[in-house]
Amino acid sequence: MTIHQARPAQCAEEVFIPLDRLKKSPRNARKTPHAASDVEALAASIAVKGVLQPPVVEAERNGDGAETGDYLVTIGEGRRLALRLLAKRKKLSKTEPVRCLLDSANDAFEISLDENMTRFAMHPADQFEAFRELAETKGWSAEEIGARFGVSPTLVRRRLRLGAVSPVLMAAYRLDALTLDQLMAFAVSEDHARQTQVWGDLSHNRSPAYIRRLMTEHEVEASDRRARYVGAEAYQAAGGRIRADLFGEDGQGWFEDAALLDRLALEKLSAEAEAVRAAEGWAWAEARLDYPHDHGCRRVYPRTVEPDAETQARLDALAEEYDAIVAACGDDVIPEADDARLTEIDAELAAACPDVYDPDAVARGGLFVILGQGEPRIERGFIRPEDEAPPEDASGVEDPDAEEQAEAGPKPLPERLAADLTAHRTAALRDAMAEQPRLAFLAALHVLTLQAFYRGAESCLDLKVTSSSLESWAEGLNESVAGRAMETRHGTWAGRLPEDPEALLSALADWPDDDRLALFAHCVSRGVNAVRKVGTSRAALAHADVLAGLLALDMGRYWSPTVGSYFGRITKAQIAEAVAEGVSPEAAARLSDLRKEAMADKAEILLNGTGWLPPLLRRSGPAPA
Repeated sequence: MTIHQARPAQCAEEVFIPLDRLKKSPRNARKTPHAASDVEALAASIAVKGVLQPPVVEAERNGDGAETGDYLVTIGEGRRLALRLLAKRKKLSKTEPVRCLLDSANDAFEISLDENMTRFAMHPADQFEAFRELAETKGWSAEEIGARFGVSPTLVRRRLRLGAVSPVLMAAYRLDALTLDQLMAFAVSEDHARQTQVWGDLSHNRSPAYIRRLMTEHEVEASDRRARYVGAEAYQAAGGRIRADLFGEDGQGWFEDAALLDRLALEKLSAEAEAVRAAEGWAWAEARLDYPHDHGCRRVYPRTVEPDAETQARLDALAEEYDAIVAACGDDVIPEADDARLTEIDAELAAACPDVYDPDAVARGGLFVILGQGEPRIERGFIRPEDEAPPEDASGVEDPDAEEQAEAGPKPLPERLAADLTAHRTAALRDAMAEQPRLAFLAALHVLTLQAFYRGAESCLDLKVTSSSLESWAEGLNESVAGRAMETRHGTWAGRLPEDPEALLSALADWPDDDRLALFAHCVSRGVNAVRKVGTSRAALAHADVLAGLLALDMGRYWSPTVGSYFGRITKAQIAEAVAEGVSPEAAARLSDLRKEAMADKAEILLNGTGWLPPLLRRSGPAPA
């Protein structure tokens, strides 16, 4: 057994070597190049404080074993690179004497490996509190601290904020009861009492996103539609405060006064509503942040103005010119001049037959201006019950004696007898309808159309489709592809229907089958409800899956995963799983070290255009033949 004699603690000689005589050692155990940011940080530190730890070097020798006069840096290659960077920037001379330790006793490779392995980084909590102490005792700004340590002022501000969290949270962080992401979530607010309260109330859900939401539940994110609409400048001019999000990738923050923000948004919407009302002549206009589903109004829609003979002739000529240009181009690319002419024709055709509201409806009705996804949306054509026109007789003149005359008519039958007779009539209607499928379809279409377009209208057919609002489950859904398509389709049908519900059945009877089928599909579609929530039966959800298969539903046409719609609302593990599935496992692995917000942003970019969908939105089976 060989016993190695212990060397003395100090076995290196202190020497001063010109910078340009220091060279990278081929025996340095660290082979991966230093990151540019690390070299910058070292250079900043050395520029202020000098080289705190002298590099360890050995003399370079040629093939004959003779010294060349240069020295190989065994330990401290990063410091050598930082010194060279300072020399390049004319901060010091290329021949600047550098204090080094000349070690000829130890093996260069071994001590290089030892130096990189047996270092112990300080706990992040110590670093956070040390930065705070520098700021408090020396009065240094974030910019000055950053310059002295080679880090950005933003990073310094984040560390200062983390160093100022509640002592309760800092103690928990030191004991690994809190992760860094969780500590950053708490640090979005400087309120120690609130931090401690939320920490004490946490149970099974301790995700950073949940903690952040609790810490800011009475505030409004800068990305919120109200904040985008009002704008930071107007909000601050009204006395509102915005607290910056030091830990967000976008550097935005929170509007602290939600009530003020709501008031400013409604005031701005009200001004736009009044401008539209005055310009178009409506009786009233009302501003709302959200669509008032309980408005209690009857809604009317615009109708296309039929052109006169002269206008129709002009339209026919334009249509012929349009078709001739398209036919002449065939399958070739349309020349720029022809394309411009087609655009002009489109505009003239649209302007010649505008959709307009009935003047009486405008005089009685009003509109809502609603805040969509950061932009106002105008919903016109609402008539309140008290503004409805009074009932008229056949001559068009209101008859005040109508009720009295009705009372003077034939005496009504006993209620029980009337019910008996009409029960027989109902049975006969059912039997007759069952023998005439086309009329049964017409009757169903009639009652569904009444429900969809005529508030308060009634029918003898006990058939009902309930259209539940989806906006409460998915914010911004009315602005989505499906939401806009449904609203446009509804308005188009409304413009074709008679205003009087009494005239609806006869009008539908005269429609061609294709139109009736299309209207029927629209009315039935409003009753689909496949929202998965507490209380929804499994049978209903299974039926929705079957229906999606029969319709060959492709959710990729309607929805795409973004930070707002998906990635910002799931865990990091779920984001990684989505990227691995939609892009590659390697791409997912590259995101693993990112924080949640940055990871969500990257995932949105990577999966854009791939067609990836969450399992809940995928087609469960092949499309039917």
